[in-house]
Order: sequence, then C-alpha cells, then structure tokens
Amino acid sequence: MDILIATLVVGVIGLVLGVALVATGRKFRVETDPREAEIRELLPGNNCGACGYAGCDAVAAAIAKGEAPANACPVCSSGKAEQIAAVRGVAAQAAERHVAFVRCGGDCEKTSVTAQYAGVADCRAAALAGLNPWACAHGCLGFGSCVEACQYDAIHVVDGVAVVDDSKCVGCGLCAAACPKHLIELIPAGKTAAVRCSSPDKGTEVRKLCSAGCIGCGICAKQCPDEAVTLDGTLARVDNTKCAGCGKCAEKCPTHAMVLTK
Repeated sequence: MDILIATLVVGVIGLVLGVALVATGRKFRVETDPREAEIRELLPGNNCGACGYAGCDAVAAAIAKGEAPANACPVCSSGKAEQIAAVRGVAAQAAERHVAFVRCGGDCEKTSVTAQYAGVADCRAAALAGLNPWACAHGCLGFGSCVEACQYDAIHVVDGVAVVDDSKCVGCGLCAAACPKHLIELIPAGKTAAVRCSSPDKGTEVRKLCSAGCIGCGICAKQCPDEAVTLDGTLARVDNTKCAGCGKCAEKCPTHAMVLTK
C-alpha cells in the first residue's frame, strides 16, 4: 500500500511539474521570424565569422531583424545577396567585391635570410618569440598562419612570402586577422594600384635589406593624375577610392614595389 501511495505522489508531482513547464514555455516563447530560416538557407554555412557575427545563424537573425544589411555576408555572391534582399523585401544593395592583398614582395630572391627559426611553424608563434628570419623586420614571416586561416585555398606561401589567388579569394578577411604583422589588407577587386611593401624605414636602409621594397622616392605620387598616391613618411600609400587603375605609378616605380592588381 505504501508503495502505491508513493508512486501516486511521484506521478502527481511529475504531472504538475510537466504542466508548469509547458505553461512557462508557452508564456516565455520567443517567436522566430520565418524569414530567418529562409535567409539561413541562402547563406554558405561556413560559419567563418567574416561578417562580424558568431556564425551564419547569428547573421541570418540579424538580417531578418534589419540589424544587418542583406549583403552582410562577404562570402555570398551578388546573386545570393539579391535573393536574401528579396526575402527581406528590400532593394538589393550592390556590394563591391574585395580581395586580400599582401603588403610584402620580399621573397627569398629579393631579401636574405639572417636567422634560423626552429620553433612552431606559425607566424604568430614566431612573432611572439620575437624572431624574424628575414633581413627586413617588417616583412612577411612566411610560416603560413594566413594559409591555415583561409577556408577557400586562396592564399599560399611562395618563396617565403604569402601570395593571394584573386580568383579564389572571397574577401572574408580571415587571413588579415591571422597575420600578426598586419601585412594583409582588403582592397577592391579589379585594376587598382597597391604597394607591396610595409617598411617605414628610409630608402637607403630599405635598399640594403630588400630589392623589392618601397624607397620613398615619390615618383609614383608624381605620376598619378588622380592624386591617389601619397607618401606616409617614406612609404607610398594608395587611396583606392581615387585610384582609376591607370598603372602609371607602377610603370615608373624603380623597385616595382608599386603594382597594378588585376
């Protein structure tokens, strides 16, 4: 008899708790915008975080709420962005495609090795150790942290320097975030001038260390008809919003540090 009573008591308690949980769930239920699931289906699903959100689920929710634009995902094609905009019921926003660019051209033929690094083959580990194997202290370490970060096989280390394959790059910026020396930046895809150097040293010092470095001669700035090239100290800088891609600066650069992208 005691066992039966105990069983009934436990059953009643369980029933009451179950009803209470159901009631609580209904009361505090968060309604999900059905557009969120549609947008999520249109996103690539890489969860790379390049959009600035925790992943595709998070950015889909933000887009559905209007907290992020329809083209918030840098990996999505223009076609997908248009479909997402249609789900939102807004006009599609044109997104300019960007690609990664490495501000260093000092490969093993243009600079020299001055030290041997025997630690973990990772740029971040080498930077923390304070050891740079190349003559130029401002150049690419070449251990491939950016390569590991890229999910699209768009960047590889060639002759000691990271090189970007523009045809594969989606402009997510993960390689730039992984570079401990901040040598990778996102620039507009297509013809635009860019400086393949990041050394702030004087020209005479740069010449000693790397034959491909910017020497701050200013010829590029004088050649630019759009005033898109300026000197930041002894390092040339390009304003991509002004650059028309004429290539005159690259043609006259004596060290070929200034290049015209394709």
